Amino acid sequence: MSEWFVYQGIGQPDPARIDALPEPPPWRKFDAPPVDYDVPELDSATHRRLGERTVPLPVQDPDALELVNAALYLRRPLLVTGEPGVGKSTLAHSVAYELALGRVLEWPIVSRSELRDGLYTYDAIGRLQDAQLPGEAAAQDIGRYIKLGPLGTALLAADRPRVLLIDELDKSDIDLPNDLLNVLEEGRFAIPELQRIADRTPEVRVLTDDGRRVTVTDGQVHCRSFPFVIMTSNREREFPAALLRRCIPLDLKAPRDERLAALVQAHFGEGAYDTNRDLVDRFTQAEADGALRPTDQLLNAIFLAQHAAREAGQRREEVSELLMQPLDRGPR
Repeated sequence: MSEWFVYQGIGQPDPARIDALPEPPPWRKFDAPPVDYDVPELDSATHRRLGERTVPLPVQDPDALELVNAALYLRRPLLVTGEPGVGKSTLAHSVAYELALGRVLEWPIVSRSELRDGLYTYDAIGRLQDAQLPGEAAAQDIGRYIKLGPLGTALLAADRPRVLLIDELDKSDIDLPNDLLNVLEEGRFAIPELQRIADRTPEVRVLTDDGRRVTVTDGQVHCRSFPFVIMTSNREREFPAALLRRCIPLDLKAPRDERLAALVQAHFGEGAYDTNRDLVDRFTQAEADGALRPTDQLLNAIFLAQHAAREAGQRREEVSELLMQPLDRGPR
């Protein structure tokens, strides 16, 4: 294990490790004053992805560890590509778990996603409706109608970086990758609805993606510790060079050998890899045909074999054949 690694990829939490991260390079240093912000603990999404058991085996390969730590040191987003099911989004949860960085902020991208969706939402209609109610003076509190999105929450001036997962960026509209450039470079954004009243109400309490209330001053959200951003892609499209040069690229390989054993044991317990070696071998050998088989197919087959196919031999083979079908039918 390289001594400079902050994230070690061993599946064991150590909250003090993030404190060993050196100062950022001058061109990535952000100095917003800290906000009073209670970062929530990891939630069930992380435990579902990582499993409930700690295993003494590596969960990441050396190349991935190098690039994850490079992104942490340089305060740059990590652009993770790979086939479906190789663990791209799980990587974000692994970093948050090991470095004790709190709940992962998730922004799933669809074709209709816009930059503002990730930054904040403003419920103007709700505010107008409340203003028409008799005696509803609370409608004047504009903070009740503004909620920071996952990207906006990640850019709050917390002392420790948040983990932000921008999932399946390649499904976005053609403009979104370019729209992200300035926000990721400058680590800040404005909320025009609050800027317009900043001379009268400079401090406004708004809701975060975590469900907490936080103060926004002068209609601006400024970064203090740049978040650890993972953007995932299934390679369905190319990204502009301007975005690529601001990211650390990582092509994630499917877990095999020790990493696959660690994954199986994390979900099914010690000895599960050896006990289910017949299914593991069938899964890995099936790759010889060049078809796409995500890792969760193996986990599904093991689970079902344990609970619905208790007979040995032929029945386990039938289960594996049913559940480990390739996602495509031809070589890749």
